Amino acid sequence: MKGLILSGGHGTRLRPLTHTGPKQLIPIANKPVLFYAIEDLKEAGVTDIGLILGTNMPEMVKEAVGDGSKFGVNITYIMQGEPKGLAHAVAVAQEFVGKEPFIMYLGDNILKSGIKEFVEGFEESDYQARILLQKVENPQQFGVAELNQEGHVIHLVEKPKEPKSDLALVGIYLFKSSIFEAIKNIKPSWRDELEITDAIQELLNSKKKVDSHIVRGWWKDTGKPEDVLDANHLILDVLESYNDGKIEEGAKINGRVAIGEGTVVRKGSVIRGPVIIGKECVIDAYIGPYTAIGDHTTVTGGEIESSIVMGHAKIECNERIVDSLIGNHSCIVSVENRLPKGRRFVIGENSVVNL
Repeated sequence: MKGLILSGGHGTRLRPLTHTGPKQLIPIANKPVLFYAIEDLKEAGVTDIGLILGTNMPEMVKEAVGDGSKFGVNITYIMQGEPKGLAHAVAVAQEFVGKEPFIMYLGDNILKSGIKEFVEGFEESDYQARILLQKVENPQQFGVAELNQEGHVIHLVEKPKEPKSDLALVGIYLFKSSIFEAIKNIKPSWRDELEITDAIQELLNSKKKVDSHIVRGWWKDTGKPEDVLDANHLILDVLESYNDGKIEEGAKINGRVAIGEGTVVRKGSVIRGPVIIGKECVIDAYIGPYTAIGDHTTVTGGEIESSIVMGHAKIECNERIVDSLIGNHSCIVSVENRLPKGRRFVIGENSVVNL
């Protein structure tokens, strides 16, 4: 079985962060979201992986992932060009996939339980597709599946105005090679994209068997800033503590905290976990729960809570920063003394904010 990871979207809902890098490289708990997908495939026994790239800085993805050897997998890069829908991404990978069954994994999705249990038995079955579903409160924003009373998939539609169920398609699919013929028989949707939901519906229309699994644990599509922060929260909830840095006498560490090599936590600092801090950082501040601080970051004064600092940043202020996404090489500095107030940021790389 082969794997496909889609990493070609523009990430418009995550701008300005995606002006300077693909959304799949935004870190969740100090690890690019794309890496979680690669690790899930490896855990499921899939080591031959095609990584589908678009036009938004594909070289950055190649530099981050390499040939896959550091993950124990083999990566083949496949150029999609301009994204024209999920089914189009599958179609451009036909030569790589050949006749083998394959898993398609959207590179900005995170699944708590991994995918191993969903892969088991598919290759030997007579199903031509397997979809993962989860109940959501806003099905209008997703592909939606309708099941009959026996639990069989009978209809799929992309982002319906009046959904017939609350079962959204999780961004992970299993296919046999018959999906390629189905894609040839569909037309672009009102969004001018080849929808994977239409391709699966084409399988159903031609009497091919499609089964489904309900995802019980959490699943996150990290397409918006609030989704990225939610995913960071969920990953940090299962964080294991470690300390490879230096904690000065008089600093207070409470809860589950992971500290990277070369990092110094200064006297008087307070860190309340779950928190992860990368390598070569200097912390002289209050770092509150559900915060991830990237490598080579300095935080002096003030408070940070429930936020992601992506790395190589300098934060020197007496403010309280909450629920924020702060890009690489950003600088937030107080220009006058004032009482702390809650601040919320979504700022891209190399930004400078004077408070």
